[in-house]
Amino acid sequence: MLRDIDIAANCEMKPILDIAADLGIPEEHVELYGKYKAKISLESLKSLKERKNGKLILVTAINPTPAGEGKTTVTIGLGQALCKAGKKAIVCLREPSLGPVMGMKGGAAGGGYSQVVPMEDINLHFTGDIHAVTAANNLISACIDNHIHQGNSLNIHPAQILWKRSMDMNDRALRQIVIGLGGKINGVPREDGFIMTVASEIMAILCLSEDIEDLKERVKRIVVAYSVTGEPITVGDLKIQGAVALLLKDAVKPNLVQTLEHTPAFIHGGPFANIAHGCNSVVATRLGLKLADYVVTEAGFGADLGAEKFMDIKCRYANLKPDAAVIVATVRALKYNGGVAKENLSKEDVESVKKGFCNLQKHIENIKKFGVPVMVAINRFETDTPEELDTVRDLCRQNGVEAAVSDVYTQGGNGGTELVRVLLDLLDKEPTSFKPLYDVNLPIKEKIHKIVTEIYGGAGVSYTKSAEKEIEQIEKMNMGSLPVCMAKTQYSLSDDPELIGRPEGFDITVREVKLSAGAGFIVVITGNIMIMPGLPKKPAAENMDILNDGSFTGLF
Repeated sequence: MLRDIDIAANCEMKPILDIAADLGIPEEHVELYGKYKAKISLESLKSLKERKNGKLILVTAINPTPAGEGKTTVTIGLGQALCKAGKKAIVCLREPSLGPVMGMKGGAAGGGYSQVVPMEDINLHFTGDIHAVTAANNLISACIDNHIHQGNSLNIHPAQILWKRSMDMNDRALRQIVIGLGGKINGVPREDGFIMTVASEIMAILCLSEDIEDLKERVKRIVVAYSVTGEPITVGDLKIQGAVALLLKDAVKPNLVQTLEHTPAFIHGGPFANIAHGCNSVVATRLGLKLADYVVTEAGFGADLGAEKFMDIKCRYANLKPDAAVIVATVRALKYNGGVAKENLSKEDVESVKKGFCNLQKHIENIKKFGVPVMVAINRFETDTPEELDTVRDLCRQNGVEAAVSDVYTQGGNGGTELVRVLLDLLDKEPTSFKPLYDVNLPIKEKIHKIVTEIYGGAGVSYTKSAEKEIEQIEKMNMGSLPVCMAKTQYSLSDDPELIGRPEGFDITVREVKLSAGAGFIVVITGNIMIMPGLPKKPAAENMDILNDGSFTGLF
């Protein structure tokens, strides 16, 4: 089978104006970024306000393992398969961040014959949305330090500045820095740091905003620092919410591209799911629901992170009700959770599949807690044996769900026939009774405890002294009635990446609690999670190159 990069290069894309026309989007609502990419005007969504919504399908997964689960590939393949079955479907995804692209992942546009294209553009600068978020974020940082330098009329406490600079690259050297060195002309010296752009509150705001006015109001509410007397200082106090919104005027519009089989795809927004809320934009999802009968979207990492935040944050704010959820799993990953070493995953081992099923079992239970009908997609690898696949099917049925084998990596939409059959049957037989996990009016600690005990399966929560003070401060500001956004390792249900399978009896350690007043949630940082990751020993960037003819290598 050809490499992903070669499959994408051989694809004959349709002009994006044709894709838009097939969806019924008027040409005046299409803003071209070349021949195969476009932004869709927010006026398009307004014009469809009275149209009935299609069905919303969430694709999630078990906790990621070195074996790989292929969640994005299955999402794209399922969208293609629905179109092959004569259904009008749209895929809604997040934009890849350059940090993981240049680091470990090497790309995030699907794989095999289930990719979104133009793959190289999507994985690199795309339409510039993430760079716009970076600029908007850093405008706020520049204005904070300039305000202090120019006399500090707001009485900002230099040691109580919450806002960090951002960058769309993994660079551990920027986690903690000192700025303002070199004398008075260069500002006031203080400690600072960088976070990933995709972990920025600006990115979360972009993804949760309904339009420019909503975005502006959210930006205005961002708490960037505290004064010497302990009063919160906001972007509104700095009077720059309009300038920030201006930098985001194009980024707020959804991006339209296509899959290898010309299925429409909205790729918009890119918050990480282990350190942010992990869902594509509300406007893209809403637009998809107005234009298609089925919208297939994904939430980052395992269901303990992405799916929980999709349900408790995105759906709550956007008034969305998912009609079904698809949990992606692989035989290889189940064996890994059953204790098999990575180098032995290709060997048949039915007993280890049974042993490792506990991780998938927990995620099935979790989706059911939200009242959403659920099925399992077994992303097939060529080393999977019939007995192993049958074992997964049987175990799923014993847990009250149906499983379907996915071959969308090797066959595209044709490999998703069983997925579509099981999904449509599920939608027909089991209507959604969606409800969030918790009441937002509960105290902060009770919301955290509910997620830890019910979703992660933990015993309890411990807090650092600084986290205790931060919770006290947020509740003192009457901001405790917001959803919580858990920042946690993606590799385990616990906050310890080494605890695979279905650990029990563990406590989660909350290290920091940060208010994202503009986004409308409280970020709870657990364990050793980093909001500015580093590159691996051998970054994917080492394998990337562009040749004189414009062709490229290394993106996968």
